[in-house]
Amino acid sequence: MGKKSKDRAGAELSRPDGAEPSAPMKNKEYRRLLKPLHAELVALQEWVKSSGAKVCVVFEGRDTAGKGGVIKAITERVSPRVFRVVALPAPTEREKSQMYVQRYLPHLPAGGEVVIFDRSWYNRAGVERVLGFCTEEETEHFLQLIPTVERSIVDSGVILLKYWLEVSEEQQTMRLQSRMDDPRKYWKLSELDLKSYSRWYDYSRARDEMFHLTDTGWAPWYVAINDDKKRGRLNVISHLLSQVPYEPLDRPDLTLPKRQKAEGYQEPGQPLHWIPTPY
Repeated sequence: MGKKSKDRAGAELSRPDGAEPSAPMKNKEYRRLLKPLHAELVALQEWVKSSGAKVCVVFEGRDTAGKGGVIKAITERVSPRVFRVVALPAPTEREKSQMYVQRYLPHLPAGGEVVIFDRSWYNRAGVERVLGFCTEEETEHFLQLIPTVERSIVDSGVILLKYWLEVSEEQQTMRLQSRMDDPRKYWKLSELDLKSYSRWYDYSRARDEMFHLTDTGWAPWYVAINDDKKRGRLNVISHLLSQVPYEPLDRPDLTLPKRQKAEGYQEPGQPLHWIPTPY
């Protein structure tokens, strides 16, 4: 059984016992544990390229849940030609007139690709619904339709993984305050973030209904606790690796060849514009 205080009922998800460590993970430990996971992601990448597999990973969660950090940790050591991140802007007027999921479909992976959605078609079930960018009828229609769409995606051979990053009220408050105070993070803060912050319970209700109607056998929701960002990133990467049936390929035995001789080469006399070296 999970734990949840009475005053949080309906707001935060009940968490598994033992899922909340007492102390945040140190950066040195995080980097030590992340290194072998990065090696496995490279192995997954090479398998995807050679097998023509198609992998689609969806990340959803409240504002400041840490989606960008998880995605950065996944893509840090792999090729952007294989691991492609999709973060669509607000729809254009033309896109608004289309079938809702239409603008997302062209971004689905082809053979040999891993596509990661930093927010996805589930915008309709979350931010659009809570902030009034769509009607309740449009949301209900989407929630009824999308399991069938995802069944078609999976039946086409795509490995579809959907992650919800769960964050506590306290962590969301700390992270938004940090964005307000830190000039390096200020660009992450938007007016919509502040509106979303005030609608905590509306988001909770929207999340719960989304899970109820779209958590299917062919495309289940996987929930990751991300109050400690470092632990959350490690847990998500480890789980992602366990869900893709990749097989590490044999690495060729390579040696560096000898470099050619100078054979009269001389550096040009043209003065170069060297940058300053204050560090």
